[in-house]
Amino acid sequence: MFTGIIETLGTIKAIRHEGQNIHFTIQSTISKELKVDQSVSHNGVCLTVVELDDDTHTVTAIQETLDKTSLGSWEVGSIVNLERAMLANARLDGHMVQGHVDTTGICTEVKTADGSWYYRFSYPKNPEHLLVNKGSICVNGVSLTVVDPDDTHFSVAIIPYTYEHTTFRDLEVGHTINLEFDIIGKYIGRYMAVYGR
Repeated sequence: MFTGIIETLGTIKAIRHEGQNIHFTIQSTISKELKVDQSVSHNGVCLTVVELDDDTHTVTAIQETLDKTSLGSWEVGSIVNLERAMLANARLDGHMVQGHVDTTGICTEVKTADGSWYYRFSYPKNPEHLLVNKGSICVNGVSLTVVDPDDTHFSVAIIPYTYEHTTFRDLEVGHTINLEFDIIGKYIGRYMAVYGR
């Protein structure tokens, strides 16, 4: 379980293919503090640390993960958002994030707003992808507040701190992003699909 509050950025240092799996080696300021078998959110995707070496850690993505996320587009040099699993005795500063990406979306617009930024995204229409205005959404692992949602689009407002300390500073129109919808909304959507009249 994560909070969507990014701890640091990581840089992809190596990519190794093994069958259908891809091993990503990431350099970051928290890599030396990690342990093998630990769960870490990488751009919103929960991945298990499988190897450590000085200031890098390695994680493995299976085909299922590659099919449902933007990880397949990562290259050596790509920058990713990193967050370790939340502590049970810590404040929940963002919202409950599982690290289980629901779908990918596309950045369709970036606007500056006198010191902040507005990003608009499109995503596949699906009755289980519920959004409410001022509700929560996780974009590339970042807990954000939904602005002006409809069935296939929504926006978020980014303050300077978030812009400087996450991959939003490099996000451009046309880029693919990972989306995790709020867990409460997903349960409601599932309930209505099974029991709704």
